[in-house]
This record gives sequence, structure tokens and C-alpha cells, in this order.
Amino acid sequence: MKCISNKSSEERIKEAARKVFLKKGFDGTTSRDIAEEADMNIALTNYYFRSKEKLFLEIFKDLLTLYFQNTLDIFNKDIDFKSKIFEAIDHTYAMVSEEPDLCNFIMNEVHRAPERLIPDLNFLRQVKHTQLGQQLEEEIKKGNIRPIGIENVIPMLCGYIQFIFMGKNMHMKIFEVDEEQFKQYALDHKERIKEMILCYLYI
Repeated sequence: MKCISNKSSEERIKEAARKVFLKKGFDGTTSRDIAEEADMNIALTNYYFRSKEKLFLEIFKDLLTLYFQNTLDIFNKDIDFKSKIFEAIDHTYAMVSEEPDLCNFIMNEVHRAPERLIPDLNFLRQVKHTQLGQQLEEEIKKGNIRPIGIENVIPMLCGYIQFIFMGKNMHMKIFEVDEEQFKQYALDHKERIKEMILCYLYI
């Protein structure tokens, strides 16, 4: 085994843990799985992170921040409402296409242990107070958009995109397409989702 610095050891362990947790979840992952993925011994992984749970919580928080914080930043950008909708959809698409296991991972783990993981979701409550929420209310008052709550809009922006990749394997088998054909389908469907959401929102 190569001699590496403490910092690079931690990074290797976290990168390995992220890969394994995304594929197997918390319950399906062992410390040995992580050590083997990192090409290190278990004692060394335990030395840096003490326990599988501590490492998992750190990875989970990092993934949540990666997935949601950029979305919140988009919601607060100084751009018009329609542009914000499009950019949020594009961001979600970029995230889940790069990490197709991310959606299932987050939903499964929050469902499995909400009492432990929900505190890390507190920053999501900021959605109510973003510029997007204010713009939505203004558009409704002007009569441009049908009355709808921000809690209804957010699942539209994220859920429709997520479903494309959650059903990827099934779609590829049913319609007999390869990876490149699926990629083209997903890109095309993303644009259809944008049109569909705007057609529903705007009166």
C-alpha cells in the first residue's frame, strides 16, 4: 500500500464511502466495504472517522448541501421568475444525471431514520423565504399565475426530473434503448417538463 498523507487518506475514505453509501445505503454498507473501496485497512478508516455512522452522517450532509444549497442559491438570484424556473430544472437535471443514485439514496435514508436526519434538512425551510417564493406571490397577485403554494411548485421543479432517472433502467428495457439514446431522451424530456410546468402555472 502506498504511503499517503493524512489529508489524502481522509479524502480517499470519504470518496470511497460516498460511492458505497450511494449504491448500498447505510444498512447495506459495512466498514469493510468502505475500506476495500478506498484500498485501505479497516483500522485506518476507523481511526479517521471512528464509526460508520459518523462517516455516513458527514457524507449525507455533504450530499444534501451539494444537492439543495445550489438550488436555494438559484431561488435567490436576481433574475425573473421564468428564468429561475428553467435554471432550477437545469440544475436538478445536471445533479441527478451525474449522480443517478442520489435521489433514491436521500429518500430512502430520510425514510429509514427521519429522527436522525431531519435536523440536517432545516435549511430547506428557507425555501419559503426565498426570492422565488416572493416572486410567486407577486405573480399570483398580478393574476399571471394560478393560485398555488411554493410547496406545490418545488416538487414540480425537482420531482419530474428525478423520476426520469429513477426509472432509467426500466425505461431502457421497455423501449430497448442504449445509454446514448436514453441521454438524448432525458435531455428532450427535460425541455418538455419546462413547457409543461409553465403551461400549468401561467393562466
